[in-house]
Amino acid sequence: MNPAFFLALLQALLVYAKPLPQASDNGSEFFAPIPGFVPSTSSVVPSVQVTTVPTSSGTVQILPEPSTQLPATQGIIVTQLDPAGIHTGNPLLRTSIPSPTTTLGGGQPTAVPGPKPLGALADNIFQPVSTDPPPGNIPQRADHPVPRLNVLPSQQEPIGTNKFWQNFLLGSQTSGTWTHPYSIAWSKGKGATGSWGMSISHIEDNQKVFGEGNPARYFANPIGVQSIVISALELGGDTILSSERLTAFSAHISLHARAGDRPLIQLPIVQGMGFVTAGCNVVTPILQSGVLFRSIKKASQNPKPGVMKFIIELEDNNKWFLYAWSPSGNNLDFTVVNNELIQATSTFDGVLQFAKDPGNGEALYDAASGAWPVTVDLSGTADGAIGAYTFTFRKEGYTSNPPTLLMYALPHHIASFSQGTRANVKDLQLDTTTKGRATAVVADSWTLSESLPTSMGFGPWDPDQGEKKGLSGDAKRIVHAIAEKEISQDMNAQSNLNSMYYSGKALAKFAQIVYVLNDMLDDKGLAQSGLSKLKQAFAVFIENRQQFPLFYESAWHGLVSSSTYATADAGTDFGNTYYNDHHFHYGYFVYAAAIIGHVDPSWIDPNKAYINALVRDYANPSPLDTFFPQHRNFDWYHGHSFAHGLYETADGRDEESSSEDIMSLLALKLWGSVIGDRNLEARGNLQLAIASRALQNYFLYDSTNANQPSNFIGNKVSGILFENKIDHVTYFGTNIEYIQGIHMIPLIPASGLARTKRFVTEEWNAFFNNGRAEGTAGGWRGILMANLALINPKASWDWFVNGAFDAAGLDGGASQTWYAAMAGALAGV
Repeated sequence: MNPAFFLALLQALLVYAKPLPQASDNGSEFFAPIPGFVPSTSSVVPSVQVTTVPTSSGTVQILPEPSTQLPATQGIIVTQLDPAGIHTGNPLLRTSIPSPTTTLGGGQPTAVPGPKPLGALADNIFQPVSTDPPPGNIPQRADHPVPRLNVLPSQQEPIGTNKFWQNFLLGSQTSGTWTHPYSIAWSKGKGATGSWGMSISHIEDNQKVFGEGNPARYFANPIGVQSIVISALELGGDTILSSERLTAFSAHISLHARAGDRPLIQLPIVQGMGFVTAGCNVVTPILQSGVLFRSIKKASQNPKPGVMKFIIELEDNNKWFLYAWSPSGNNLDFTVVNNELIQATSTFDGVLQFAKDPGNGEALYDAASGAWPVTVDLSGTADGAIGAYTFTFRKEGYTSNPPTLLMYALPHHIASFSQGTRANVKDLQLDTTTKGRATAVVADSWTLSESLPTSMGFGPWDPDQGEKKGLSGDAKRIVHAIAEKEISQDMNAQSNLNSMYYSGKALAKFAQIVYVLNDMLDDKGLAQSGLSKLKQAFAVFIENRQQFPLFYESAWHGLVSSSTYATADAGTDFGNTYYNDHHFHYGYFVYAAAIIGHVDPSWIDPNKAYINALVRDYANPSPLDTFFPQHRNFDWYHGHSFAHGLYETADGRDEESSSEDIMSLLALKLWGSVIGDRNLEARGNLQLAIASRALQNYFLYDSTNANQPSNFIGNKVSGILFENKIDHVTYFGTNIEYIQGIHMIPLIPASGLARTKRFVTEEWNAFFNNGRAEGTAGGWRGILMANLALINPKASWDWFVNGAFDAAGLDGGASQTWYAAMAGALAGV
């Protein structure tokens, strides 16, 4: 994709700033009928010879085989990464770190207060971290470089920046939105149909396109396939798309004939929805298809009173069901115009629902028609080492008591469903783009349970043995000699950088060294001396004195680097100002703060508001906190975070570093534990469990993985996982240590939870054994050897403590101290 194109388009849209249409206040989440509606008829004349055949099950209109055009089923495959504003820099701190000329002396251990008393664990753990304004020393501003395109004034809640519906608000507003298993996109006069309506598509596995090699370098799904487009005669060149009711799980999208007009077509977009539902507000519906229509049949028998049913066959041999309901009871009939166009014979005030049939879905779709989800309420519990979370689907329908919803679950959902939810799983499945097969569940709520990693703390951790932080006397002496040098480095010089990402990594590195000294080596004096320096380095950020201070901006509601405001570079600091990677950037700060608070609880209260603000920016759990959107990065439907911020993207949101995702969640858990916020700690535990399961299904592939293509899992990791494709590459290079290593950094207690021993063993044997890891250049060498500690900690220990160790093999954001201590403790040396 061309970055210059998007910039020009954005500038044009900024100039074209007409008044937005107002949302109607009808008391309904989605659709309200027009009182006294009387349909008007229109004359429709087919432009091709259509055969009408009455049958016992309905009347079929059959089109002739297209003679001059082929079905547009191939779409577009985007094979190159779009670097616009994306984190193209190497994630490793590669500047040379000078050796300290003197070593830091051990201070007198100071008496510190005990840990914070634990707060109460709520019945619903999704309680606000805080509802206070951001710290007063962070300047506030109302502007942001990226406009919120056509968001209606009714949207008062903070708007997410990394969500599945993001493309509706950005750039051309035409890139896809993936609800799984369907995708939808505004046609905006483009594509095979030239329609101004909303395109609906579902891609099957046999349509995936694979890159070169075995395993394939990438696989991608075609975009721009307009299987069915729901539109209206009243829509044309002045059509605009608006959005409102934007939540972490849903959006309400409307099409208007022109700015200032009432919405003509409205769609409630919810992740996992079984139907694509469209409300038609006194319009003449038209159906268009780039794949081309073969036939449409109106069923003679309605699936339920008041609900009409149509069966549409396309030239790709796929069958779709269309259900229609009008509150006024008016009939809906279609006339086939040609292979691309089907038009209603009258205006319609009602709801249309579309669903693709893989061959066994008719009875389930019939039963579920007439109900649609409008959003999702999330709740959760924690009881000891067992956590649970529930999706309650808020729904509407054609009666006051709508049918039970049909929703689609992803593989990681199915694996953790409660017994009650599992009973509602059906054998109806559709392929997804990057998440295996979606399975139908007929239920108005799902409950999922997970085993929580409650034994995990700050120290090295093994999934089978729990926390292991003991070292022998000899091992302590070896690690202490290393730590004494590293803790004496210039912390301020390494952390006060022009990047929140690099700065956070440096602070976390020194926090780990302090932890090792304090908890594993029992040198409280040297730990306190190092902690004093670390607090001073951290204070630069708490006081907002870093090179690019933070702003709190109220357009999108978040804490952003001032770097783009100062430089006009959308990609500076990996796109922080545009909300790229906030969970990575701020997660390192929260992780470092948790260690400081663990070693010295007296530090917590004076600095809690700042750290909590970072937590709230990327992980606000509650609508009661009106300063930040809920769940900016973590996607509770997908089970992992998305890093990609405010950039229109052809293949949807993406995430590169699954391991830094895990780090950001461990940071929540640990910070919650030191401040006594049991709900935050429980959410961190729950998210760690969910994300580990999701990563093992979609990002990290052992040989048993059944969700990703068999000719791709040999790559062992995703590289970059988009909503619509997976590319075994990184934004900063194609070296194998980059691609595999970005899913390793940082090595932390939670690494072994997501990265199973079987997976690590297979990956090591595929890419790094027999001296290949040791021969890797730069800081990636240390990362690979630290990762080895998850399966062969003794070999990792030997490498980090041998006399020939070269610090050039360390990432500037990692320490020999932590790597050696972790490997040694796991090895039991």
